[in-house]
This record gives sequence, structure tokens and C-alpha cells, in this order.
Amino acid sequence: MKTAVVILNFNGKHFLEKFLPDVIRFSGNAHIVVADNASTDGSVEFVRKQFPNIELIVLDKNYGFAEGYNLALKRLEYEYFVLLNSDIQVSPNWLYTLETYLNSNIDVTALQPKILSYDRPDMFEYAGACGGFIDRYGYPFCRGRIFDTIERDLGQYNNIIDVMWASGACLMIRAKDFFEVGGLDSRFFAYQEEIDLCWRLKSRGKRIVCNPEVSVYHVGSGVLGADSPHKTYLNFRNNLILLYKNLPHNVLPKVLFIRFWLDYLASLQLLLKGKKDNAKSIWKARRDFAKTKHLFVKNREENIKKTITLKPTGVYKKLLLWRYYFLKKKKFSDL
Repeated sequence: MKTAVVILNFNGKHFLEKFLPDVIRFSGNAHIVVADNASTDGSVEFVRKQFPNIELIVLDKNYGFAEGYNLALKRLEYEYFVLLNSDIQVSPNWLYTLETYLNSNIDVTALQPKILSYDRPDMFEYAGACGGFIDRYGYPFCRGRIFDTIERDLGQYNNIIDVMWASGACLMIRAKDFFEVGGLDSRFFAYQEEIDLCWRLKSRGKRIVCNPEVSVYHVGSGVLGADSPHKTYLNFRNNLILLYKNLPHNVLPKVLFIRFWLDYLASLQLLLKGKKDNAKSIWKARRDFAKTKHLFVKNREENIKKTITLKPTGVYKKLLLWRYYFLKKKKFSDL
């Protein structure tokens, strides 16, 4: 067995009941692992009783997405890892196709499939869609999804393509590369940690692709709702950390200056929509970033020192906000 499929679970028993059987059925001879982040909903007991042959890693507390996976993967010795959300329905031969692609393309370090909506299978899903990109000011977007505009899947992005980041909802990666760059940054806790991981890989000359020959179906927002103020906080804080850790010295000050004003406009927009708590979360995120920035200095120095690709594939050189809101470029194909 070359591949371990690792599902990190936190109070997702209902997802495990629904989706784990297909993961087992359609994953060939891969090693299936459920790593549990101290769930309180009976998830551990359910897996032990219903799937006694599945490896179960029980963590002593909720470490979040990043550290939860780090702790689980350290216990496993396989050539490839698949980080798979508990709320994803896989399709027949999904893993065989992805594994075959990695076997045949030794210069590719990580990849994701096409990620469609479980509730609307003809639509792309927000978290990853058909491969991730980022603009020069740190705004992530995907083939098939820009901000809140999600496209219908008409086969328009069915080509295999190099991307800036692959979604942590279904991320296949070479184990040696995962550990070589230090794994996921546990301080992110959740959201955008896979972008940080992929940025480190890309800057060190690794390739990341989206292979839409495979489709999986994602429920999405399984833990925090789409309008959660805490989710807003994590996204804005982690995005600033992401920029600080990875941007070159000659670019960082300008980007952070412009982001201050862009974040101000974002909070104002949320206030006008009546989302006061979400607006406050943006400024809490900025304050906490300023307070903890010093904790990432060594990581930044290491990343800059090991960078061999200053202009990685998948970075959009323009301001996505302007193109989206003012020029009405709502689809990836419009950019």
C-alpha cells in the first residue's frame, strides 16, 4: 500500500455514517484512517463498532485542522497522504486515478480533484472548486469560484492545470514533501493552512495541480457556518499571517499597507449588511495578527531563505476585488 487516506473528524458522526462506507468501497487497497479531534458526539464509538478494521487515531483534544493532521500523519508511514474531509462523497476509482497521476508525474508534489457541491452536483463547491489561485494582495479564488460567485460545472475547466494551492478538503500529497516543508502550521488552527503549505511548496520549486478527471462531492461548512464571525476572524487573521510568512521583502510592506484599507472597506461593507459581529471580527483579526506577528519571524526567514521561485504559478498579478466588483469579472474565465 502506497497511500493512506486520512479523515480528520470532529463531531462529524453523521458524516462518517453517510460517507465513510463509500471511501472504504472506492479506495482500493489504500489504508483508511479516521483521526478524531476529541469528538463528543459518539464518533469514536461509532467507528470502533461499525468499522473495526479502520485505523482510529484518538487525539486528546481538538487540535484543529492543521495540528490534528500533523499529529495523525506523523504516526503513519506511507508514500502518499490524502487529507479528506469527513463531509465528502468520493466517486468510483477516484483514488486510483489520482495515485496513477502522481506515479506518472514525479515532478508533481500535490494535487486535488474537481470538487463539486454535494447538494447541487452540477455546481462547483466553494472550498477548492477546480483548483486554487491567489491574487497579489492575498485573496484566494478558484477555477469555478470567485468570492461568493460559484459557477455551474459545464466541463469548462476539465483540463489538468498547475495551480497555486490545492484544497485541504481533498488534498493528495507526497509524504516526504509534506514533512520536508514542516507540514501544516498549527497556529492557523483552521482555514487557509493548506494555502500556506502549498505556497511553501511552490516557492521551493514544487508543482501542484488540479486533476479534474476525478470528481468528489463536498457538503461544505460542516463545522462553522458560512456566516460565522469566528470563521471571518480565522480567515482574515490567517490570510495576514499567510502573506507575512511568504511574501518577498520588497513586496510585503506595500501589500500590508494596501490590505489595511481593503480590510477597512470589507468591515464597512459587513456593517452596512447588518453583520456587526463579522465586521468586528476583521479588526480583532488584525489586532491579533499585529500582536503575534513576531512569532512567525523565524518561519518567514526560513521561507525566504529556501525560496527558489519568486513568481510561482497561480498568482494573479492584479487586484481581484477591482476586477470582480467594478469590472464585473465574475468567472475565472473572465480574468
